[in-house]
Parts: sequence; structure tokens; C-alpha cells
Amino acid sequence: MKEWLQALHFLRPHWFWLLAAVPILLFSLRFNEDIRARWRRYIDLGLLDHLIVSPGRSWRLRPTHTLCALIALGAIALAGPTWRREQPPFTEDKAPLVIALDLSQTMDAIDLDPTRLERAKLKIRDLLKERPGARTALFVYAGSAHMVLPFTTDNSLFELYLSSLSTSLMPRSGKNTAHAIDAIEDFLKDETDPGTILFVTDGIEPQALPAFRQFVSRNADKDDILVMGVGTSAGGPVRTYGNRFLTDSAGRRVYSKLDVNALRNLKQYGIEATSLTLNDDDIRWIQRRVQHHLHAVEQLDSKTRPIDEGYWLSIPIAVIAAFSFRRGWTVRWTSAALAFVFVLPPTTIEHRFRWMNLWLTADQQGRYYFERGEFEEAAKHFEDPIWRGIALERTGDFDDAINAFALSGSAEAWYNQGNALAHLSKYSEAVEAYGQALERRHTWIEAQENIALVKSLIPKKSTKNDDEKEKEQAPNLPPDQIKFDNKGKQGKKIAMKANLDPKTIADIWMRNIQTTPADFLRQRFAIQAAQEKR
Repeated sequence: MKEWLQALHFLRPHWFWLLAAVPILLFSLRFNEDIRARWRRYIDLGLLDHLIVSPGRSWRLRPTHTLCALIALGAIALAGPTWRREQPPFTEDKAPLVIALDLSQTMDAIDLDPTRLERAKLKIRDLLKERPGARTALFVYAGSAHMVLPFTTDNSLFELYLSSLSTSLMPRSGKNTAHAIDAIEDFLKDETDPGTILFVTDGIEPQALPAFRQFVSRNADKDDILVMGVGTSAGGPVRTYGNRFLTDSAGRRVYSKLDVNALRNLKQYGIEATSLTLNDDDIRWIQRRVQHHLHAVEQLDSKTRPIDEGYWLSIPIAVIAAFSFRRGWTVRWTSAALAFVFVLPPTTIEHRFRWMNLWLTADQQGRYYFERGEFEEAAKHFEDPIWRGIALERTGDFDDAINAFALSGSAEAWYNQGNALAHLSKYSEAVEAYGQALERRHTWIEAQENIALVKSLIPKKSTKNDDEKEKEQAPNLPPDQIKFDNKGKQGKKIAMKANLDPKTIADIWMRNIQTTPADFLRQRFAIQAAQEKR
């Protein structure tokens, strides 16, 4: 109780000036009821005492009393009493998590059904369900480390790439956890919010422990590391391609075991670890750790804010206000209004949103549909041209999306126009749109990268002579129309290897995939591994 009183204070104490109205009203009531004070100027006091009939001393509740109580409680509520603190809104949504999934060959061991890797994927999916709207990135590693997805809140996109992961995608065998730590640390260097790295692996090699120690010492006040062990202490054989099993030089099956003691020893380096469980205890533990780390760091940064507890007083205010009602038209008309709103059934979506129009703007209604994946309906409600264009893009209607973006002259609108034009293979126009975006925002790295990509997709001009061109050109083809070589369209993507670092490739290829995710990742990982050797 003493601690509560010490923590109690008011956010807006100037509202206590309203309390001055309470004694004024009570004094006014007392003066109006004092008959002697009202008549003493007209009747002699000696005679007045005999003319006044003294009222009874019984006290009764009057409208003025209820009004004074409402003013007093309202003043306290508006003053903002508080005794607790909280994180800023949407703290949970901004807690970043980087998942580093081990794709070394031992993850194909079958001590967990069907394999360690498939069971780990199930756990990652469960973890995403616990983090709706939160930002999550995905890395994979074996002998090399690669980013699969940067931070995203799109769980459907995350699921698409997670499902395509297999140990066969990795260009280098073995396990190099230290390399994965370095790659993730470089990825997080510009991140402002404190993040958490989750290693989902069947073991940490001893030579990687110094890298863990150095990371913790460099990022003790920002990023945290968690480890989820996948496997059993009994172990199991490692399955290879064609449902065969990995064997040693003597032809015996290779068994891989989870070293539980090694996971426990990670705590001496300041790293918490857990093993994969059959229930959701491990998922809840990870999510609590992610949130706890974010909250702890932000409290050190004094980013918490007091909780306004004044809303609790709305309950007694509503009870006291009920005494001010009288029989008559007020109650009857209020009931009629409520009946009109609630009795009419919302039979269609349009009727439903006539009711929601009372509370949500058109853009808010569009966002309501957008977050539920109903992009066509969202596009009908958005008034903001950029959001309407984004919703149309999600439906695949790139022509209408371009028209929507054209209504805005902002850098974001031009950038999104460029994306839509690139999807329609209008690469020259896309370059112009990205250029317009850069004129308005000169240091937009994504726009610069997209220009480099789109320019590499523009087919080179043919060097054939005029006679050969006439033979290839159809008789009814307009003379001013350019004929593109389909092979050229597909083959030009290989130009991405030139002068683009792996991180750039990871960012800009995601928007231009024309193959299966597995083939795309295999090719990109091979390019990155080849560049690392240089």
C-alpha cells in the first residue's frame, strides 16, 4: 500500500480546478434553501421567526448532489491518476526476431518424425502464429550462411519460403555457426529496435563458442541470442536423397545425437537454450524471452510511459449519472434510437459498413479488409491512392494499380508505379518511374537497386541487318512496335551477378521471382557462395 501511494501521481493536475465548482454549487443550494436569508430584507426579523415553519432535518439526495459528485469524479478522472507504467503501444508488434535455421546434413536425421528439419519447420510455423504482426527474418546456414527473407510481417510469404527449404539447397556442406552469427550481426547493425536471434539447430560446434561470446559482449545492451535444440539424446540415422542413409567409410549408418549438456553449457556465455518439445512450452518460452528482452532494453532507455488509470472512474460516473434521468421523452427517444441502430439486421457487407461508417473512415475500413487478405474489397474502400494501389497490386490488377499510384506525386507513389510496371514487363517505363522516385528522395537505396535490376532485364538491341529483321517481323506487325526475344527476357536475369553484393540480391530478387522458391534459393545461395570465395 505504501509503495502504491508513493507511485500515485496525476498526469494532468490542472483539471483539479474543476473541483472549485463543487463548493460553489453546494453554497448556492444552501443559499436557495435559506428562507430567512431571502426574506430578512422585507420582513422584520422578530416577526419573520414566527412566520417560518422550520423544515425537518432529514437529508435527501438532490440533483445538485449528484451533479457535484459527477464533477468531482470527472475532475479526478481527467487529472489522469496513475501508479503503473507500460511499454509504448505496439511494442509486441515491433519486437524483431531473426530465425537462423540449421540446414546442415544432420538435420535430416530421423530421430524426430519425419525428420529434424521438418519438425523444426512446424515449430517455426507455430512461433509465427504467436507473433501476429511482428517482424521476423529468416537465415539458413550450413558451411555457408545466407539470408532467405529480411524482416517481414507477411506470414504467407514466410511460409512460402520456409516450406521450400531443404539441406540440398546449401552450396557448402558442414556447419559454420560462427559465419551465421557474423552474417546476422551485419544484417542487424542498422536495426534500431533491440532484436533476438533464434538458432534452430541440432548442435553448436565448439569452435563457434568464441563467436557467441564475442557477439554477446558487443551487443549486451541490444541484441539477444536464443538456441532451440532439435533432436534427441538417443539420436538417429541421417537420411540422404532417395531415402538412403548416410554411411561412414565402413558402410555403417551415421547416427547424429543432440548434445543436451552442450546446450546447457551455453548459459555460461549468457545464452539461453531450450530443446524442442512435443507441446507448445518451447514456443511460449521463446516468445516470452523475445518480449522480455525488448522490454528490458527499452526500460533502460526510459521509453516506458505511465498508464492512465482514470478510466476506472467511468464506472461510478455512469452509475451516478443514471440518477439524473427522469421519466419522459429523453429515455423513450434514446430507446428508439438504439432500436433503430441494432434491430435492423446487417444483411450484406454494405449494410454492415453503413454501421461501421459511424466509427471508421474509408481508409480504416480498407485497412480492415486489407489485414484480412480481402484485397479486392480493400481497394474499393481505400481513398488513399497509394494504399488503393497496393491493394490492387495484391489482387494482380497492375494496370489499375498504376492508375491509382498516378493520383499521387509522392516518391512512394512513383516507386510503387515502377514495381507495377516491372511486373507488366514495361521495363523502360519502370526505370523512368524509379527515376522520378529518386528525384524526390535522392538516397532511396531500394529504388536505386530496382533500377539496376530492371535495366538488366531490358533486352539488348538486335545487331542483325535490316533484311533479317524484315524476315523475322510479321507482315501485320506495326512498324513502330519493338519485338522482344522471350529467351532474352529470361536470360538477362543472370546479369544480376555483376557488381551486386549478396545482400542486395536478397532484397531485390524477392520481387522478381519467376521460378520455384527452392530453385531460386539454390541459385542465389550458389552465387553468394561463389562471391565469398573471391
